[in-house]
Amino acid sequence: MDIHTPALDDYLLAHSTPADALLRELAAETAARWPRATSMQISHDEGEFLTMLTRLVGAGVAVEVGVFTGYSSLCIARGLAPGGRLIACDINEEWTALARVYWERAGVSDLVDLRIAPALDTLRSLPASPHIDFAFIDADKSGYLGYYDELVPRMRPGGVIALDNVLQGGRVVDPSFTDPVTEAVRAVNTRIAADPRVSTTMLPMRDGVTLL
Repeated sequence: MDIHTPALDDYLLAHSTPADALLRELAAETAARWPRATSMQISHDEGEFLTMLTRLVGAGVAVEVGVFTGYSSLCIARGLAPGGRLIACDINEEWTALARVYWERAGVSDLVDLRIAPALDTLRSLPASPHIDFAFIDADKSGYLGYYDELVPRMRPGGVIALDNVLQGGRVVDPSFTDPVTEAVRAVNTRIAADPRVSTTMLPMRDGVTLL
């Protein structure tokens, strides 16, 4: 299912704050080095959206689950409040090595605390008290429900969680798709919609973004 036509994609990008030279270079290097994995990288309009959300909540403590080559991390770090910190969770040292290079070049490396470990382990090691201002989940879909369950109690009142890829190319509304990834995304979507602890909205941005 086509959620957006190519013409609309181009229009959205043309009417968002454009990516600077560093972000364009990161996107190009990622595509050149890992052409089969480029779909894992967010588009720039979504990156700008993350920066805006981080600024709007005045995030001093942010968490990202799923770093890849660091595009989204860089966008979040740029939106942090003075003295803010981003805890970035991933398990792939090769991809995140490139991320470190660009964080350094962008002048945000001191703001990013990269944890190379299973994200559930990292999340469970964080203080249990509500202290996180902003979180972004964009990793293995089978883990979404676990990440959500660990993050929600740790979010401060008024904090925001964003989950990416919640529409799965429209497969979530097609009952003929019963693969584990689609079923995992359906499960977390259902849980969030019924969770009395949060208010939520699902946006048709790119492959779907849920805000709660």
